[in-house]
Amino acid sequence: MSVKVENLSYTYMIGTPFEKQALQGVNLEIKKGEFIGLIGHTGSGKSTLIQHFNGLLKPIKGKIYINDIDITEKKVKLKEIRNAVGLVFQYPEHQLFEETVYKDIAFGPGNMGLAEEQIRKRVHEALKLVGLNAGILEKSPFELSGGQKRRVAIAGVMAMKPEILVLDEPTAGLDPAGRDDILFQIKALHTKLGMTVILVSHSMEDIARLVDRIIVMHEGTVAMDNTPGQVFTEVETLEEMGLSAPQITYVVRQLRQRGLNIREDIFTIHQAKKELLALLEGMK
Repeated sequence: MSVKVENLSYTYMIGTPFEKQALQGVNLEIKKGEFIGLIGHTGSGKSTLIQHFNGLLKPIKGKIYINDIDITEKKVKLKEIRNAVGLVFQYPEHQLFEETVYKDIAFGPGNMGLAEEQIRKRVHEALKLVGLNAGILEKSPFELSGGQKRRVAIAGVMAMKPEILVLDEPTAGLDPAGRDDILFQIKALHTKLGMTVILVSHSMEDIARLVDRIIVMHEGTVAMDNTPGQVFTEVETLEEMGLSAPQITYVVRQLRQRGLNIREDIFTIHQAKKELLALLEGMK
């Protein structure tokens, strides 16, 4: 499933002293099956943008196409769009409310009008997709660890079988082990299902090791749109926008300044390790 945005603008609280333009003439296209990283400083327009993808916000100006369907048209059934575009907000576990994990995951499919047997099947499939076992289904979601709650919340979205998964800071507040666990599951979902994934994150390290393409938002516009290798070589430009490159990128720059013949477009520890080992091998 693809996403296309044409000349999108959005302003909050028009006509009040708090009026703020959040998006200005945004144009972008995301192809089916891409894994996109969406980054930008706080207030850059990231969250506003993704809330347009399933009709939670309506543009002041511009068009949004999901699989070539203009979702800004009045005749469009937004319920169908929202089933197809799964949006996982920051701290999604705060939205857990049912008495059991099963009922929480089943809530979305139930609203879709599915039969009980279909709902049961989707609950078990979604639980498996996020790496949890059926033993927790009768537990209260509030008895689970932070990472487990997060995965249950994602399973609730996955049970609706979206073709596009949008995640807004999905690892916020988790410890390193929980963060890595969630990111592994997200990458596995993309690989296994071939679904379109849009990941909003402040962690350049996470973005670097997961995504195929990075869209950088700045002051409501698309400032950069390229591969991680290209974006992270523009360190000064990123810093001017209040962002940074992955820490390993700075290490590589220091090594190059000290005369080491190492590639400039390295942005993950794995790449750096491979490059340095090859370099050491060549010195033998």
